[in-house]
Amino acid sequence: MKTVRRLLYRDILGSILFVSAAFLALFYFIDFVEELNRMNRVGAGAAKAALVALLKQPGHLYQLLPIGTLIGTIFSLARMAQSSEFTILRTGGLGPRRALGLLASMAAVLASLTFVIGDYVAPYFDEQTDVLRARFTGDANSGRRGAWLKDHQSIDGRDRSFSIHVSQADARGNLLGVRIFEFDAQGGLVSRIQAKSARVDSKGLWQLEDVSQSDWQYMPSKTSDGVAKAAEATTPVVKDSKLAGLNWQSSLHAGVIAAAVLPANSMSTLELYRYTKHLSAQEQSAQAHNIQFWRKAFYPFACFVMVALALPFAYMHGRSGGISLKVFGGIMLGISFVLLNNVAGHIGILNDWTPWMVAATPSLAYLGLSLAAFAWLVRYR
Repeated sequence: MKTVRRLLYRDILGSILFVSAAFLALFYFIDFVEELNRMNRVGAGAAKAALVALLKQPGHLYQLLPIGTLIGTIFSLARMAQSSEFTILRTGGLGPRRALGLLASMAAVLASLTFVIGDYVAPYFDEQTDVLRARFTGDANSGRRGAWLKDHQSIDGRDRSFSIHVSQADARGNLLGVRIFEFDAQGGLVSRIQAKSARVDSKGLWQLEDVSQSDWQYMPSKTSDGVAKAAEATTPVVKDSKLAGLNWQSSLHAGVIAAAVLPANSMSTLELYRYTKHLSAQEQSAQAHNIQFWRKAFYPFACFVMVALALPFAYMHGRSGGISLKVFGGIMLGISFVLLNNVAGHIGILNDWTPWMVAATPSLAYLGLSLAAFAWLVRYR
């Protein structure tokens, strides 16, 4: 069995590597042309465009690995079936369950690789891409994005809510153009803090610099005879002050800030989980990020679905179609899976469906289809 495992894994993994490299070469060319156009506008040159395009490839690899697994496995198994190698392996004792188990073990390794690339490698290289692009183009704001945030705190036994606007932020907690609006329990504006820049640590301490602070103090209005009016009839007194620096404690730590400014599809699974919890705690809509979280969590398991989809091609007779036709069928299956995955996400957001069901349905549907086809081929072919 070790010999069979070595034969299958070497052949299939080689095909997956070849297919993935071919797709990455295509995406690299597209990215290079795009970056070359951007770099030429500032006179940076082709070499720098090539380097930036290269750093974008781990993100593409994360998206392509399950599809490459499907096409590479179909190509390898179809070729083995056409040359009767797989028939010889079946005659030698490679039953359907054992074949499925061998491919599942390989899929587990590929799923782990997909998770590591998606959660650690791709986000790191995406950040480095923004840094290098900013350095090459001279645009210090490249890679920085703005965000609106909400926070609730209890100050001196009174509930306070904060609306925070950040003009520009990066994934490391460096902020520019910060405005913090504080409201009381009745929705009245209590204070406004404006800071030119800020730094947020992992415990939620905002270190604001070049601060302008305005405090609204509501004083009872008085009649002409000096008698105070009703409590609801008040006039605000604004007190302005300027500070070189100010420390402001918040529940919004650097991880939440990073999640808020990053596109949902470039967050890690942990960042998405933290951000969805933050949105729920602040009573904000978290449906889109919840669906993205579950899609991110389930995406590595797509490798199991892909090898299950590919296995039936090994049981098709060589005369039932050439390798090119089967590979084309595999490409169409992969495209349809990606399309269904994306469409299900959008429909789930519109109809407010249960997030984990939206994320799991495409994989479960294709897994059921592959196992049904596999059972039919083994039983009747």
